[in-house]
Amino acid sequence: MNPEILFSLSYGMYAIGTKGENFPNACIVNTVTQITSDPFIISVSVHHNNYTNEMIKNTGEFSVSVLSEQTPGPVIGALGYSSGRDKDKLQNIHHKILLEGMPVIQEEICCWFLCKLVNSVETSTHTVFFGEIIAGSENYYGIPMTYRYFREVIKGKSPKNAPTYHDPNAKIAGSQPMTSYICTVCGYVYTDGETPFGKLSDEWVCPVCDAPRSAFIIK
Repeated sequence: MNPEILFSLSYGMYAIGTKGENFPNACIVNTVTQITSDPFIISVSVHHNNYTNEMIKNTGEFSVSVLSEQTPGPVIGALGYSSGRDKDKLQNIHHKILLEGMPVIQEEICCWFLCKLVNSVETSTHTVFFGEIIAGSENYYGIPMTYRYFREVIKGKSPKNAPTYHDPNAKIAGSQPMTSYICTVCGYVYTDGETPFGKLSDEWVCPVCDAPRSAFIIK
């Protein structure tokens, strides 16, 4: 099976905020789903290797910032392609800290909510957390960014720990492995496809952090 057929499923783009041991922490996910309405319970899938996974388990709470189509690409790059274990990922991102200590992004988001962990389920690679919404913004703004928009308009790629990630060099029946190039600034990966990396214009920049083509190396 070609794993890209799973892109036919619906996904969004969200920043999951947690307390950190040294700094407030947040990461990007694309799997937040409402489960019930009485009470309001949502689910979110987070990779076992993510610092956010550890912090949700330790604190029992997390925030969700719903990104909009106007949320800047560098915000996604800063939160989605590095770990908060040993760095302040929010240092250059506008955000606020709720009374409970959870960060909420303030970079053209649609809305936010705060969740109390009520249950979780382990899979081989991810934890599915179930959280009850206990607070949230009063208003809703803009158009939510879908994962399709992120892929087709921003030209973003899934980081390795995302549920939607698949190895671009994995062998698919009838296909040839493609060369990938990684941005040394934010970790964004460009994979040769319709337009090979070597044929991109000199004005082309990383769609996530705006780094020049010269900042990329072969992965």
